[in-house]
Amino acid sequence: MEYIQLTKNNIEYEHICCALGAKQYKQAVNEKKNWLTDRMDEGLVFYRLHERAKVFVEYLPADKAWVPIDAPNYMYIDCLWVSGRYKDNGHAKQLLDKCKEDAMNRGMDGIVHIVGKKKLPYLSDKRFFKHMGFEIVDQAEPYFQLVALKWNDRAVVPSFKQQVKDSLVKEKGVVIYYTAQCPFAVGILEDLRKVANTKGINFKTYKLTTREQAQNAPTIWTTFGLFYNGEFITHEIMSANKFEELLNKLLEQG
Repeated sequence: MEYIQLTKNNIEYEHICCALGAKQYKQAVNEKKNWLTDRMDEGLVFYRLHERAKVFVEYLPADKAWVPIDAPNYMYIDCLWVSGRYKDNGHAKQLLDKCKEDAMNRGMDGIVHIVGKKKLPYLSDKRFFKHMGFEIVDQAEPYFQLVALKWNDRAVVPSFKQQVKDSLVKEKGVVIYYTAQCPFAVGILEDLRKVANTKGINFKTYKLTTREQAQNAPTIWTTFGLFYNGEFITHEIMSANKFEELLNKLLEQG
């Protein structure tokens, strides 16, 4: 099957895979498109299957990535997603190969990506990346792992920045850090706010609007990071009902 690259010339009328058919996320999708367009001048590349499907890869130089990692002269994969009936057809490998070829052509030392210790929503399955030759180079609680594929043995070993291993969030209640990188994150926030308000829980959101803010954020998964009373809880973008269940559990724990 054919893959197409999204560019400034076609992104306005091409879909970006996320939130396909979900009209309630239209504005959030537009924010994501604007975010992508701005990053293209910084080397971001977006390939997707030439179908109405959620099959794509999004990557950019790691020093330009909106995540708190140190990975000089590496390519960073924002997202590699193959869903539904398109799984197990070689798409993930082909999209990863495009990223690898691009990184090599740019004279980079390797590729880096964030995965989970176990299979979790919104995080890549590390088994695929290990199968493709990636190795775990750093870890951070409660479940984040940094994996890297190096073809230069003398290259720097990538790592998470220290601030994500320390607790830097002091505010009480729910605090969410997020970016425009995912339409689902942007689109669900007000629903979550309403749930918190009904329970009398303080609810604050911080939108990371610059690369510098994201690289110095207290959360690894800057797309969406939820803290409660200063403790990191989850990166998972959840429905209002699931969020209410989470709050009930947290309140029971005191």
